[in-house]
Amino acid sequence: RENFIHLCNPHLEKMKEDILYHFALGTGTHDFPALFGDIKFVCVGGSPSRMKAFIAYIAEELGLGSPGCDYPNICAGTDRYAMYKVGPVLSVSHGMGIPSISIMLHELIKLLYHAKCSNITIIRIGTSGGIGLEPGSVVITRQSVDATFKPQLEQVVLGKTVIRSTNLDEQLARELMQCSEEIGQFNTVIGNTMCTLDFYEGQGRLDGAICLYDEEEKLQYLKKAYDSGVRNIEMESSVFAAMCNLSGVKAAVVCVTLLNRLEGDQISSSHDVLVEYQQRPQKLVGYFIKKCLGKA
Repeated sequence: RENFIHLCNPHLEKMKEDILYHFALGTGTHDFPALFGDIKFVCVGGSPSRMKAFIAYIAEELGLGSPGCDYPNICAGTDRYAMYKVGPVLSVSHGMGIPSISIMLHELIKLLYHAKCSNITIIRIGTSGGIGLEPGSVVITRQSVDATFKPQLEQVVLGKTVIRSTNLDEQLARELMQCSEEIGQFNTVIGNTMCTLDFYEGQGRLDGAICLYDEEEKLQYLKKAYDSGVRNIEMESSVFAAMCNLSGVKAAVVCVTLLNRLEGDQISSSHDVLVEYQQRPQKLVGYFIKKCLGKA
């Protein structure tokens, strides 16, 4: 069965034109079905350069591009986000934090809707701080939890607090885990991901400009997080899960850990090591896409 994007907004039907301002795209100026109608996989990540590297990687993996080929930024008319496409794969940057990825997702989901895309899989690939894991481990998110370890997103809409579910697709998580086992190159686990509103105090770091707690309090908090099932910390997964759920889109979060937060706060690995770590989610998701397309 064809599973199309569901939009939870009846007002859009009344609009003659929908301008995706932060993408510099619009239904009155662009033919969305022609440009994007064949998309089946969307990968999103914080950094524009990382998402450009991913599209070059997946193009080579799928045999759709030549080495050194340049891929134009579809959103070149704006400096907010970057977007790249090859075959059925779209790669989009989302910036850092819940507000930035939320804006991007509103416009991305509308783009997929206007393009009449169906059976879409959206995967966030990124970096994170691990809890109780060796640096370089990859975490596939079971559910995103807030800083109190609840699997929910609290959002204020028209002055009222709205609670939204942050569960992710269990079957997709299992499929990704199976892919990692088949690759057999790095440690991968399925666990909860804590999504915070801040990189420093919100994640219990001791090295920010402001810190009014001690190391023992920090460790108690992180151990409590671990005991609740949390295996990594980042800043986007809750709204990502919530919005994909509301739109009927199958979604996953795949993040590599750059350090074990039980052992420190600052990332001390060399540049070359960090580059290799950051390629691990790309390799896993790339293999998954190849397998889905019968090219693995």
